Amino acid sequence: MDTISRESNSSYLPVAGVLVGVVALIIGVTALVKVSSLGKRVPEDLPDKLASIETDSRNAAASADKASKDIVSLTRSTQSAFDSIGPEIGKMKESITNLEAAAKARAAAPRATKGGEAAAVAGPGEYVVKPGDTGTKIAKATGASLADLEAANPGIDWKRLRIGQKIKTK
Repeated sequence: MDTISRESNSSYLPVAGVLVGVVALIIGVTALVKVSSLGKRVPEDLPDKLASIETDSRNAAASADKASKDIVSLTRSTQSAFDSIGPEIGKMKESITNLEAAAKARAAAPRATKGGEAAAVAGPGEYVVKPGDTGTKIAKATGASLADLEAANPGIDWKRLRIGQKIKTK
């Protein structure tokens, strides 16, 4: 044998290479066994299912686009309706204000009686007889006693009060 080859053969590099190769071979065989043991195959109807899912997703996207356009259209028509109703509501509010002002003016204006005279207006310390008034009701309304009212109004027949008649309360 060659003395040169024996002396330089002290390196472990070839042994390590062989060991790495054996480990790789073991791993490869193990992976092959695992894959073959799975026995899983792609189902034959998988492409059809995928196509169906793709079609369904396209239909859903189209429906979503249509719904979005419908919402925009509905928003515009609703805004248009509000825009057209707004001025009408303003006119109604103005009419109501005018009616209220007219009602207040009528309530404040003196009313004419049957004879064409203006209705009596009570001054300070006076009361104007209204329909259904009696001496007792007038006393309660003014906070005076009936005796005080009779004393302040000696010429009044309390059994025959007339609507619009003025009575002194003080």
